[in-house]
Amino acid sequence: METKYLFLPLLIFMGSTNAVYKQWIPSTNFENASNWNEQRVPCSQDTVMFDSGKKVSVYVQASHSLKDMYLPLDGEFILSPGAGFAASAEDDAECSKGSTIMFRDTDQDTWLDPTLWLSGLSTDDLEGGKSLFLVDAERVPCQYDDVIFFPETSFRVNIQPTDPAIQLKSISVMGRRFNRDDDFSQYRQSNTGKLQFPGPGRLQITNAKCGDKTGCECGNDLFLGEICSSLLRHYNNKCPEVPCTNPLQPVGHCCEICGATVSLEHTSQFDLENYRNRLTHTFLSLNKYSSVKLAISKVQKLQTVLGIIPRGSIPEIQIVIIDDKNGSQTGSDAQQLAYDIMSDIQNHGQSFGIIKGTLVLATGSSTSAHKTDIPVGTIFASVIGVIICVALIGATYFLYRTGFIRLPSLDAVTFRWMRNRTQEGVAHMERKGFENPIFDGTPDNSTDVPPLYEREEAPKGIVVRQSDVHFTNPLYDGSPSEF
Repeated sequence: METKYLFLPLLIFMGSTNAVYKQWIPSTNFENASNWNEQRVPCSQDTVMFDSGKKVSVYVQASHSLKDMYLPLDGEFILSPGAGFAASAEDDAECSKGSTIMFRDTDQDTWLDPTLWLSGLSTDDLEGGKSLFLVDAERVPCQYDDVIFFPETSFRVNIQPTDPAIQLKSISVMGRRFNRDDDFSQYRQSNTGKLQFPGPGRLQITNAKCGDKTGCECGNDLFLGEICSSLLRHYNNKCPEVPCTNPLQPVGHCCEICGATVSLEHTSQFDLENYRNRLTHTFLSLNKYSSVKLAISKVQKLQTVLGIIPRGSIPEIQIVIIDDKNGSQTGSDAQQLAYDIMSDIQNHGQSFGIIKGTLVLATGSSTSAHKTDIPVGTIFASVIGVIICVALIGATYFLYRTGFIRLPSLDAVTFRWMRNRTQEGVAHMERKGFENPIFDGTPDNSTDVPPLYEREEAPKGIVVRQSDVHFTNPLYDGSPSEF
């Protein structure tokens, strides 16, 4: 069977508390036209041939008239009520001349082929064709997923050997749900189980739920090599070319893409399901993003020294965004959505427990990948600072208008300034004066400059005191004077 590799219609992956359902796509039903080499259900004039060396389980839903039928040596037919086979009449206008029609080889359908699974948030979503877009590693059932093989279908899925075993929450086969490993192991040993689940690989049923609201990792990173090998066999073992320069390589994806990735650092308060709902209702519901596909999950991001030497990995939330644009417009819608998400992180990220968002872009119109970091705490502090400044200015203006505070007028400010300048000038001039020893009884340099007269040499009528210098007028002197 030729399987085309398609990105499944939007929505997104939720990797936290709610279950994710993975449905196996191929069936070995007799009425499935894709099981026959002529891509049609055999009619009455056809000769039906099953490869004698192939093992197969076939579910038959209706009654069929055939010219002839060659059965496999080891196989089974599961007949629904009223179903069966009969020899056809000689002529049948609806079947023309008839031909030999071959049943396809089902041994190539492997568990780790991501193109053979559909993903949904509920069984109703799967039945309605509402599937999730995921990175390749997560398209294959993850450790906390519920796996469904729908009732009234037969199938054959080859389980490749893996180390460790492939873990699942539960698995439903032919309408029976297995959530205990022992029960499923016993079923797999039955004749029908051997036909449905061939191969040496092991499926381990844990019935475990994700207990971390920030999200749980898929757990398929150890099988990524086998997953990519199964995928690339549909592309001649090489990834399709992409029209953008320096395309992106998301964690868990086999091939490079054009579009955007947003990596989130978060606190323990981050809730992946809540944030998924915000992205869905705020952005993905808009008509302008109808061409966009978005996946969100927790992954292990490889850390390196100088971009070369690996030094372990850290968990982070990865958002992958692509669109269906072509040529130079490839990734343009994904880019716009990524910008909107980064703006939302800047404004509301802290309330969702987001510490930092990192955006990387690669579109058909860009010449190189573009990276942008948004540290939510720094931006939040800057915004708060601006708000406080604006609030203070507004409060001051309000108090001034209501008369609680008064601001000085321009004239008063000018006069006060001139007065201060005048006082400064006077003080400056005083500092430029000199001391006169005649009128200062205590000159600073009195020890160095000799007095004008010694006390005994002073002229008569002139009195020298410590505090001043003056003379007496004999005409007004109360004491008698001799002439």
